[in-house]
Amino acid sequence: MADIDAKLMARAIQIARDGDPSPNPRVGSVVADGETIIAEGFHQSAGMDHAEIVALKEAGAAARGKTLYVTLEPCNHLGRTPPCVDEILGAGIARVVIGVKDPNPHVPGGGVERLTSAGVEVSVGVLEKEAKALIEPWTKYITEELSYLALKLAVSLDGRIATRTGASKWITCSESRARVQTLRAHHDAVMIGINTVIADDPRLTVRDVPGRSPVRVVMDSKLRIPTGCQLVQTARETPTCVVTTAEASRGAEEALTELGVNVIRVAGTAEGRCDMRATLRELAVREVVSVLCEGGAELAGSLLAGGYPDELHVFVAPVLLGPRGRPGAVDWAGPESPSDAPRIESPRWELCGSDAYVSGRMVYPKRTKTVG
Repeated sequence: MADIDAKLMARAIQIARDGDPSPNPRVGSVVADGETIIAEGFHQSAGMDHAEIVALKEAGAAARGKTLYVTLEPCNHLGRTPPCVDEILGAGIARVVIGVKDPNPHVPGGGVERLTSAGVEVSVGVLEKEAKALIEPWTKYITEELSYLALKLAVSLDGRIATRTGASKWITCSESRARVQTLRAHHDAVMIGINTVIADDPRLTVRDVPGRSPVRVVMDSKLRIPTGCQLVQTARETPTCVVTTAEASRGAEEALTELGVNVIRVAGTAEGRCDMRATLRELAVREVVSVLCEGGAELAGSLLAGGYPDELHVFVAPVLLGPRGRPGAVDWAGPESPSDAPRIESPRWELCGSDAYVSGRMVYPKRTKTVG
């Protein structure tokens, strides 16, 4: 039974990734008779049927007496959709296998208890680690009220992001650039610093792969963003935010607002930058669950120095740009010793065209030492 449960929960986790339900969590579900799948479903988008309901509707009367697998504890409260527990009981499901209990502190729980009290056999914690990883961005968003932050870097073998003349297109190969587009599509927002806007005038949209374009966020403490840049000129087509400080020009804000840009003011740091924790909180208020930061070097350095990135994605091209290549991928003082260096926990390495691609969850040893 344990092997069958793990196999079918793995399938539920796999199909959950096909959904785009933000600001809700990704959830997948399978209805099975033994190891035979009868029906399956995932939460496609906010306001639509939850994964369990999709699977139960597909199964119909065949669901009675069978087992329901679901990656996240079924809800027992009325939200944008009715409680899933009611539908599970109504369908006559005999057994429910759950990946992870609902971590949401803002809604009444009790899905497991309600099912158990109604005579349904319930198993919790099957592939729990994988089920937790599936909803990790949402868990941070819902429990800490902060957006989950991923940092992306594209570098040469010697850690540079441009040549000595400033040329940077393109260091990485086309396959890597396509993967970055996919990463964008899987996040609610994409973030860059004002220096990248001025240097590259990017669009930051999803163009060459399936998926929606994320909200575009520019960190700009002094509101230097040119009104003629592509981000501002297309702000009415693709939502665009500029995060700035209280000291920035009100006139510049009005000009941006008239062009459709949403200006967000946050507290400034001692260095005059936008406070990142306040920024992530303001984005979370706007239902931005996850953010992909694409640099540049100064912003990446500031984020790593503060320990803000939750995960890291690095594309390494097999080229050498030399010691005068400018600048390094991360502009910061860095750790005092290698043992204190932020690092990827359990890194995933793969080839992406001719480039190496490494990604994974970030850990900060110095922070752990300080806390401990």
